[in-house]
Amino acid sequence: MKKLSEASALARLQRGKAAFQSHIKVNYEPAARDCRVCPTPGVCCTDAHFVNVHITRLEAVAIRETLQRTPRLDDDARRAVYTRARLAVERYGLRTTTAGDTYAQTYSCPLFAPGTGCLVHARAKPAPCVQHACYDNWEEMPPVALQWRTERRVELLNEQTYGAAWAWLPTPLWLTLVDPEADGAELARLARAWGERRRPATQNNSAHHARARSRSLPVIAAR
Repeated sequence: MKKLSEASALARLQRGKAAFQSHIKVNYEPAARDCRVCPTPGVCCTDAHFVNVHITRLEAVAIRETLQRTPRLDDDARRAVYTRARLAVERYGLRTTTAGDTYAQTYSCPLFAPGTGCLVHARAKPAPCVQHACYDNWEEMPPVALQWRTERRVELLNEQTYGAAWAWLPTPLWLTLVDPEADGAELARLARAWGERRRPATQNNSAHHARARSRSLPVIAAR
């Protein structure tokens, strides 16, 4: 498998996510309820009984770079994101692991800011969040296969960049691992452990992730 530099992989990741986001926006979002008139703005991002979105190492780096560059945030607001991530890890008992299933873990997303919304919406939003919306008719929902294909491409980019030294983990966990003020020791330890696994190059984990991610899919709004 051809190796990619992290910078090249980030560029490809952003192009792929942008194409996916545009496809969903044009072909499916017109049938969804308008988030701007939601009676409980941000509930789908902050409901700790619902959110279980997992991301990869490359996506975590993309989120970090987006937070660093966005003019909407000052240094205090950026630091607040990582503080919320660390608090979410502690409050909801999230854990880093080199084996086992973490999809039973739910949390409130630290990337949501009241009055602003998703802080990485335009450049680094995870695929389940891009696809999620409230639909009145299930026939109008985007096929789950669209999300799975996008996530498989994300997996391949991670494998080309980090080999086996990465894993799908809850978003707050990855944010604590790539925190610019972290010493990097925990990420280095996990990377060594992940790197020692034998991951077949053709392995497709998406089917397993898809079963576990059912709560991250678009929902039909209650009538």
